[in-house]
Amino acid sequence: MKSAAERHLADIAEIYAHYVTGSVVTFELEPPDLPEWRRRFTAVTGAGLPFLVAEADGVVLGYAYCSPWKSRPAYRRTVENSIYLAPSAVGKGLGGLLLDELLERCAANGIREVIAVIAAPGPDNPSAALHRRRGFTEAGCLTGVGFKHGRWLDTLLMQRSLAA
Repeated sequence: MKSAAERHLADIAEIYAHYVTGSVVTFELEPPDLPEWRRRFTAVTGAGLPFLVAEADGVVLGYAYCSPWKSRPAYRRTVENSIYLAPSAVGKGLGGLLLDELLERCAANGIREVIAVIAAPGPDNPSAALHRRRGFTEAGCLTGVGFKHGRWLDTLLMQRSLAA
């Protein structure tokens, strides 16, 4: 795992587009273009938050980052995490490695709470399972808050405290 750079953004955009168009794990309906990814990358890194990539032989296999949970100043030590893997990298433990590094960097940067918003929760949701294995606990469920691919979707809120 290493810090992402602007040169990784085209690969990141491609990975994310797969999930935007073919799944309900994100509530975006159109894949963001490269200028939008540059804006997001700059916002995350400009806020001093981690934006990571996992790559092998120069190919990005996945990425993870944290963004501010809310814009109000009282939330400044709380972030929301995002992790996406290339389809070929799913099921190989890479998501856990990315999340471990993300949590380490958040703790080093004084982040206190990390929130995961997991779409379409269910007993077999791999994202929920990954977060549980890394010490996240369920904080609540929002029902019917997203509409995508012809159906209403819930989100599971999970939280991990990094406070000592």
